[in-house]
Amino acid sequence: MVSNPLMIKDYPQNERPRERFIQNGPQSLSNHELLALLLGTGTREESVLQLANRMLSQFEGLRLLKDATLEELTQIKGVGKAKAIHVLAAVEIGRRIASHTLEERYVIRSPEDGAKYLMNDMRFLTQEHFVCLYLNTKNQILHKQTIFIGSLNASIVHPREVYKEAVRRSAASLICVHNHPSGDPSPSREDIEVTKRLAESGKIVGIELLDHLIIGENKYVSLKEKGYV
Repeated sequence: MVSNPLMIKDYPQNERPRERFIQNGPQSLSNHELLALLLGTGTREESVLQLANRMLSQFEGLRLLKDATLEELTQIKGVGKAKAIHVLAAVEIGRRIASHTLEERYVIRSPEDGAKYLMNDMRFLTQEHFVCLYLNTKNQILHKQTIFIGSLNASIVHPREVYKEAVRRSAASLICVHNHPSGDPSPSREDIEVTKRLAESGKIVGIELLDHLIIGENKYVSLKEKGYV
C-alpha cells in the first residue's frame, strides 16, 4: 500500500518555504524551495518540494535549468505549461536584471571588473567563446562583441576581426575575454600566443589591448597580470 505524500500543509509552520520567505527573506531558502514557490503546487503523488527537487536533479541544479526550454520542462511529469512558464519567466527576469545592471555605463578599472561583467554569461558555456569589450577613454564599455566560437587558435582569432570592430566603434582600448568550458582558467600556449599577437597589433593601430581574461568556474586569470600583455 502506497502512503500519501507529505504535502506543504503537513509541514510545521516554521518549515514551510512561504512562511520562511516572509520571516527570513528569500536568501534563507534553498534552490529547490525557491523553485517550489514558483511551481506553486505538486501532484497527487508528490509534494511541490519533491517535484522541485526532482526538477533540479534532472537539470543538474541551476546550471542547466537556466537554459531549459518550454518543451524540456513540460516533459517532466507534474510540470504543465503554466508551471513551466512561471519558471522560465523568473529566469528571464533574473537575466534581464543582471544585464540591465551591468550595462549602465559599466566601467572597467581592474581585471576583476572585467571578469565580473562576463562571468555569469560565460562560465556555463559548453564551447569556447572569444568576446571583446570595446572601451572609451574613460574605460566605459561601448560595445560587447562575440568574435569567435570554438577552440581558440591563433590562425582563427585574427587581429583584423578584433580591431575592425574597435575602429568601427571608435574605441580607445579593448579587453579580450574567453572561457574555458573545463572550468580551469589556466592559460594554454595558444592563449598566450593569441594574446601576444593581439597586443602587438594593437600597438600598430593605436588601440591598446588592456587585458585578455580567461573565465573558468567562478574564477578567472588575467594575462596582463601574468605579464603577457
